[in-house]
Amino acid sequence: MANHLDLEEQEQLDQIKHFWKQYGNAITWALIVILAGFASWNFYNYWQRSQATQAAALFDEVERSIQAGDMAKIDRVFTDMKERFASTSYAQQSGLLVAKQYVVAGKLDAAKSALTWVAEKSSDAGYQSVAKLRLSGLFMESKNYDSALSQLSGTFPAGFEALVADRKGDILMLQGNKPLALAEYEKAYKLFDARAEYRRLVEVKLNALGVDVQARDQVATANGK
Repeated sequence: MANHLDLEEQEQLDQIKHFWKQYGNAITWALIVILAGFASWNFYNYWQRSQATQAAALFDEVERSIQAGDMAKIDRVFTDMKERFASTSYAQQSGLLVAKQYVVAGKLDAAKSALTWVAEKSSDAGYQSVAKLRLSGLFMESKNYDSALSQLSGTFPAGFEALVADRKGDILMLQGNKPLALAEYEKAYKLFDARAEYRRLVEVKLNALGVDVQARDQVATANGK
């Protein structure tokens, strides 16, 4: 019996040796690749956390510079933020905050530059949309209406579509294009939630253009539409 078991064990051992001889290198390299990938993933996560921590600290510096109104320091820390942490959300938030402070300080070109950077570099559609809306507002105030409209071209997230339509209406009105402005205001009115305060502002604009939306909605309701 003992000899029989020994033979079975020897046979199994020989099979294992044969298998390892045939596939051992492939298995070893597969394990190396898997372990290397795991190590890379851990390193990437560590690097991401480290980047976020450093970016957060620099963002605090941006906020302190803005509160102090130190324009030279604002320029310096924002440049540092763009160079070191451009891919982080802190950089996009910094761009929006810095642009607002530039406007307050009357540095409109610097504000446009900061907003353009956010609009072009941010991977977040929300930050991009905010930057484009603010850019269009700055261009509108400087009476550069074509540039203001160009910022509102393309697609926007659903949550911004009403704001974009309203802004387009404002620009088109300033250009003297009442029919298209009216169409954009109508679009904005429909897109805004009925409970939104901003919708009331759009309604006032429509009323000024001779559209009584309240009366029209009542008629539509009465007709079952």
